Amino acid sequence: MIDDLKLKIAVLPSTPGVYQYFNQEGTIIYVGKAINLKKRVSSYFTKTHDDAKTRILVSKIVDIKHIVVATETDALLLENNLIKKYKPKYNVLLKDDKTYPWICIKKERFPRIFVTRKMIKDGSEYFGPYTNVKTAYALLDLIKELYQIRSCMFDLSAENISTGKFKVCLDYHIKKCKGPCEGLQTETAYNTQITAIRNIIKGNFKDSIIAFENMMHEFANKMEFEEAQKIKEKMDLLANYQSKSTIISPTINNVDVFSILSDETAGYVNFFKISNGSIIQSHTIEIKKKLNESDKELLELSIVELRERFNSISPEILVPFSVNVGEHIKVTVPKQGDKLRVVELSLRNAKYYRQEQFKQVQIVDPERHTKRIMAQMKTDLRLSAEPRHIECFDNSNIQGTNPVAACVVFKDGKPSKKDYRHFNIQTVVGPDDFASMEEAVYRRYKRLLDEDQPLPQLILIDGGKGQLSSALKSLDLLGLRHKIAIIGIAKRLEELFFPEDPIPLYLDKKSETLKILQQLRNEAHRFGITHHRNRRSNTALNSELETIPGIGKQSVESLLQYFKSVKRIKSATIEQLSSVLGNSRAKKLYNFYHKKE
Repeated sequence: MIDDLKLKIAVLPSTPGVYQYFNQEGTIIYVGKAINLKKRVSSYFTKTHDDAKTRILVSKIVDIKHIVVATETDALLLENNLIKKYKPKYNVLLKDDKTYPWICIKKERFPRIFVTRKMIKDGSEYFGPYTNVKTAYALLDLIKELYQIRSCMFDLSAENISTGKFKVCLDYHIKKCKGPCEGLQTETAYNTQITAIRNIIKGNFKDSIIAFENMMHEFANKMEFEEAQKIKEKMDLLANYQSKSTIISPTINNVDVFSILSDETAGYVNFFKISNGSIIQSHTIEIKKKLNESDKELLELSIVELRERFNSISPEILVPFSVNVGEHIKVTVPKQGDKLRVVELSLRNAKYYRQEQFKQVQIVDPERHTKRIMAQMKTDLRLSAEPRHIECFDNSNIQGTNPVAACVVFKDGKPSKKDYRHFNIQTVVGPDDFASMEEAVYRRYKRLLDEDQPLPQLILIDGGKGQLSSALKSLDLLGLRHKIAIIGIAKRLEELFFPEDPIPLYLDKKSETLKILQQLRNEAHRFGITHHRNRRSNTALNSELETIPGIGKQSVESLLQYFKSVKRIKSATIEQLSSVLGNSRAKKLYNFYHKKE
């Protein structure tokens, strides 16, 4: 570290703030926040970083600048703004190219209500944004069905109305508007509607339903049943819309929910906005990792960004683990009840979004999909290289008869069937899985070495510690122990065994790494069983041939050498059999298989 940097770090304050790293060209390459600036910045230069990208970042830092702020909340907001402004190379960037629609209540006399993608800071109220434009328009259509609001763009000042500048339009005649342009509706009555509409947009339906119910009873008491029926239809519309909202719990109100799911390359953060017990907004984002950021770091950054993007001022957030997002927000990590269930629902939405992204990438960019899976397997299985070439071994025998072993090959996570091999065990007597595994592994890699063929990056052994130890003996004999990674997979609990490690590894049952290993194991088992069945079947049929009077072992060998299979022997004519066995034995064999006919 150069002396100038040492000096700058030495004089950094131990207060909350934001730090910026600059490279040789004077470009900001990283922005970070800290509760204690001095301690956080020093850690970059005093720790040994496991992540290669972090080491590269540190090597490029030639200058440091910092901004002191009053609170941790200020640091969060400032960091977010600086990242969006400068887009540093080593920061994750929460960007979204879409412009989402808002519902606007315009600041004017007799406010208009409309959907817009452009937010103008003129005092108007904006609700949203809505990630689905259909949802925004559906809500606006509901509002227009329930209430009579104007759609014109006239300036309805008191002076313009009093001088009779405007005339009512078609909306008035079809009862879509009450004609405020001609003074036929007071501003107070119109604003009462706006208050009710504002509550509905926020997800509070209770007040509107009560108001409509009172109106319906008033009309009914006056014997105005047609008007009462119209109000009832509006109540039904409102109840139908409310029923389509995802109901969580009436006790949860004005709360934001966040959850995160991550893998080797990215994090997926889901956001719910809950009002009056219903989810009124949901959105999921993908964040590309730059410096192997932790889930806590990604979630904190996402919470600040999403609350700002969705204009949320909810005083409480529900999260799966503790986060630092400022002293003015109540952070709840639920352990049970409705709040825990809503966090779990949020996480489920993040998982679905991740699966959808994976499926799209698999179709559009298969190579990127493969790279991601290989990188994930490398991390999960603690490998030194991506397992682009994997081979899996499995033994098959029944009571020691016809022992065989199978070797299946996966390349880039997919079966390479032309490379599958099976082995008829030659040196083992009786049911000895360990010795059979040792022979199969030795024969496979002895041949690859002799033929100068590429070796796999990973060997998977179907079995526990015993089978793994046997395979290791063969690798030792061939000098490959430290050149190829090898693990065992046990069937009972799907535990993974590593050489010289007594504690097995348990992967998440839904992880892609485990699914690929299971697919390898199942494919090896299928391939081995199929070959084993064929051997047993051939042995049984060969024995059947030897039971035919006049047909000895030498005759059986001659027949199989000529016809290649018992099936062809059964369907052969007497003339064909005679060419191998002679007339007398050919008739005996032919009659044995055709006597029923």
